[in-house]
Amino acid sequence: MSTVTARIPENVAAKLNEFAKATNRSKSFIVAKALEQFFEEQAWQVARINKSIAQADAGEFATEAEIKEEFAKWGLGLDAD
Repeated sequence: MSTVTARIPENVAAKLNEFAKATNRSKSFIVAKALEQFFEEQAWQVARINKSIAQADAGEFATEAEIKEEFAKWGLGLDAD
């Protein structure tokens, strides 16, 4: 297991202390679980960003017609006349 030191606002530290006492868990356990959940929730976004960058690097861009079609689905027009 690894140790990490982080500076957090006093109000967050107070909430962490209260939650640790209320759940009879250590602050380390709660922070570790919170980080696990955060990374799990954000993984899809990082993967999608990396995929999009690879597509852009390969020159794969949407056509003007495809963009207009997507905007039209939401009732938004792209006519800049």
